Amino acid sequence: MNEKTSRIAVVTGAGSGIGRAAALALLADGWRVVLAGRRQEPLAQVAKESGAEARALAVPTDVADPESVKALFAAAVERFGRVDLLFNNAGVGNPPGPFEDWTPEQWKGVVDINLTGMFYCIQQAFRTMKAQSPRGGRIINNGSISATTPRPNSIAYTATKHAVKGLTKTASLDGRKYDIAVGQVDVGNAMTELAARMTQGVPQASGEIAIEPVIDVAIVGQSVLYMANLPLEANVLFHTIMATKMPFVGRG
Repeated sequence: MNEKTSRIAVVTGAGSGIGRAAALALLADGWRVVLAGRRQEPLAQVAKESGAEARALAVPTDVADPESVKALFAAAVERFGRVDLLFNNAGVGNPPGPFEDWTPEQWKGVVDINLTGMFYCIQQAFRTMKAQSPRGGRIINNGSISATTPRPNSIAYTATKHAVKGLTKTASLDGRKYDIAVGQVDVGNAMTELAARMTQGVPQASGEIAIEPVIDVAIVGQSVLYMANLPLEANVLFHTIMATKMPFVGRG
């Protein structure tokens, strides 16, 4: 068995979008991958599409439930013996409409998944990685360009993604003593269900509606794979991958 086929990744939100792209890239590169998501069927479809079903394990998971996250990592260790990588990707978008009209449940629904769920996954990854032999591993958090710069009407999503940056920085420090490298990928306008609206026109800071360019989500999968394959003595703390001409850098 070569080095890559002996390496094990856990990917949350693996049934669609960026998680699916990352899982397919890892499987194509020889990794064994635990596919986590809320529904079994999309996870099974990703495993089948990869052509590497023997190296894939689908585990339905609710990242907002700490017991579900605990069971996810237990299943990974039971099947594959260890965890070398967590791609901490599961997330949801902003509730519709102006935030002054939201219910407390709408706000909490975003925070529970995008922030608290990400913490639960980091916590369980630390517990697993520091106890295994050889010790250590890598965590890649899915931030967003919104971890730096907000869009109009995105307060819940943006607040949680700013908080993810804090999780990444602190976990990166706390992981040093356990040989755990922690980094973050910030994605701008990858073509997923969440970003499809960009091609129809979205509100800009000026109040105008503009169509924005997008990139193939498979490019993001390759970025995650690059970070995943670094030796543990090297870490990409923040990696931004975006459509070249999206309105992010500069005014407007």
